[in-house]
Amino acid sequence: MPRLLLIKTGDSFPDVAADYGNFEALFQARLPDHTLEVWDARGGMPPPAHDALDGVLITGSHAMVSDAEPWSEALKPWLREACERNLALLGVCYGHQLVAEALGGTSGYHPDGRETGTFEVALTEAGRADALLGALPDRFPAHLTHAQSVLTPPAGAVVLAHNAHDSYQALRLGPRQWSVQFHPEFTAPVLRAYLEHQREGLAEAGQNVAALRHGIQETPEANALINNFVVLATASTETG
Repeated sequence: MPRLLLIKTGDSFPDVAADYGNFEALFQARLPDHTLEVWDARGGMPPPAHDALDGVLITGSHAMVSDAEPWSEALKPWLREACERNLALLGVCYGHQLVAEALGGTSGYHPDGRETGTFEVALTEAGRADALLGALPDRFPAHLTHAQSVLTPPAGAVVLAHNAHDSYQALRLGPRQWSVQFHPEFTAPVLRAYLEHQREGLAEAGQNVAALRHGIQETPEANALINNFVVLATASTETG
């Protein structure tokens, strides 16, 4: 059985976790045929050895990468080594921003503010040819909720997807290493709950909360990304 590690970098809002499951439950729900081993990066325990793993996924977080919290900074060397070893990796939201920084890029607050809602994401030419992102349509809806973004990708990173708000919605960071700003683990009800938590701040920033709520829809193409990643990550294990 392939060994898949989920690096947990945060928790959902308590009410969202109670109603729909915490971050690890949302990821696990996308992988009914696999069991994720969860390691909380904030807990003080050392991470598993790289050579014991077949694939790594990294969750989002309510923390901010630019705050450089000690647990987050301590994770960067482990992530760099994972990429050097060509360990299959998929970072999501905070994970996207953190891996970019670990490899020499920069992440921080987006100059246009927070992006929350279901928005269209478009593949680049490289994205259409990519082993992971290329399985998705050229344009697809995705769930997003973030104040920070990748501002400068690492040297050698390939931009795979973008949208009107964010130039770096998806990156390929190595032969088997990817990251995405959007949330392939989220469902529409989860995003609606997040929107309710953020409605006052979004309204104060001049965003139309009613329109954002109305625009929330299911995102089956984006949701398929997690399972597609695991298929790629475990292919050599299953055939070797």
